[in-house]
Amino acid sequence: MESSRDGLAMVRLNEVRRNEVAVEAPQAFDAGLAFIGVIRTPWTSRLDCPRQGRDDGPICRIEVSEPWVAALDGIEAFERIEVLYWLHESRRDLVRQSPANDGATRGTFALRSPVRPNPIGTALVTLVRREGPALLVRGLDCLDMTPLIDLKPDRCLFTPLAPPQPGDFETG
Repeated sequence: MESSRDGLAMVRLNEVRRNEVAVEAPQAFDAGLAFIGVIRTPWTSRLDCPRQGRDDGPICRIEVSEPWVAALDGIEAFERIEVLYWLHESRRDLVRQSPANDGATRGTFALRSPVRPNPIGTALVTLVRREGPALLVRGLDCLDMTPLIDLKPDRCLFTPLAPPQPGDFETG
């Protein structure tokens, strides 16, 4: 059930491991999601792709499509960018997973696994530079040609520009 790659045990791409639980996914519902570009990375196989991006990882290219290029204006002011992307090759039916492939399982929402009902990936990346409609970044963990959902400044480094509203001050 496993293949060996550089001496490490790797799980096959769509295998259901011992004690994992798969369900029949509900019929698709269109939430009106629009991809705004693609992400270019060196990884073409899920078995080679890192599980988490690294600050010292390879430089990857986020290519923003028209008409969204103008939305990049000002992004150079931020060192870190939150990237949201669609994990287009991930299965969507597991509710319990065994990441260590040892029979012990956890609920999907307690894991950062790409296998989820709505396979949305997130990464906090370091902006290296902007090249017109593209951002060069470090810290991604997705396949080449992954669809891009959204980009946002790192929320810890961002101060809202809009006037405050009552909920901004609620505590406890």
